[in-house]
Amino acid sequence: MKDQTGLNREHYRRGPDYRCGESVGFREVRDQFGFGGLVVGRWVTSQESERAANLVFDALADLAFLLNVPPTTLGLRQSLNLAFGTGGQPGVQAHYAPGTRTLALAKNAGAGALAHEWWHGFDHYICPHLFEGKTPGVRFASDAWLANSTVRPHPLNHRLEALLATVLLSPDGQDKSDYVRRSVALDRQFGRRYFSLPTEMMARAFEAWVQSRSEIKNRYLVSGTQQSEVARLGGYPEPDHLAAIDQAIKGYFEPLGQALSR
Repeated sequence: MKDQTGLNREHYRRGPDYRCGESVGFREVRDQFGFGGLVVGRWVTSQESERAANLVFDALADLAFLLNVPPTTLGLRQSLNLAFGTGGQPGVQAHYAPGTRTLALAKNAGAGALAHEWWHGFDHYICPHLFEGKTPGVRFASDAWLANSTVRPHPLNHRLEALLATVLLSPDGQDKSDYVRRSVALDRQFGRRYFSLPTEMMARAFEAWVQSRSEIKNRYLVSGTQQSEVARLGGYPEPDHLAAIDQAIKGYFEPLGQALSR
């Protein structure tokens, strides 16, 4: 099906024209958003590469706009690498590989997972900056926080800690959030521990926030947090909870963006 822009609904987007109607390549994506490395699969044609680069550029620009941070922030100080059409997994839209710190996008598996996987990369990157000392066997901030690791004293770190608490704890901070309880119930229903992993709960909360924003709509960046089977089963934060998450995300990323823009 087509929307009014002539693109597949899978790639529907409403937002600013950052590229001024011009096409870009993956090198421009790498440079604009501060990625450290770039790999494009050998079986990706030049036409496929150009189309995908435009979609990825717009999606990342939309994400930077929503977070109110400089575009190069998304490359996590050039520690995050980008891959397209290489090393994919059957049926997987995108994945984050912590061993190589790579955000990998599949060539033909559809769209909508970029926001989710970017959060995994951020969750991984920020862990040693958020906590004191080493966290043996723990690579993600959400895991370390749940293990009661000591937060490094810094105003931004306290804001990020507040974001984690807003997602994972009840409003009074004394119990699990209803979102966590529903995630645990989903794991019981499907017979495996996945939905209740702290890393996955935070990534789903983040992508749900991205999709909830009315000023930008980008199905390549995020989709499925409102009408998918997982959404119907309660796998994302409810609207009231999402409103609190909205304030916590803005409370962290907006001052981060201001600090990075100085």
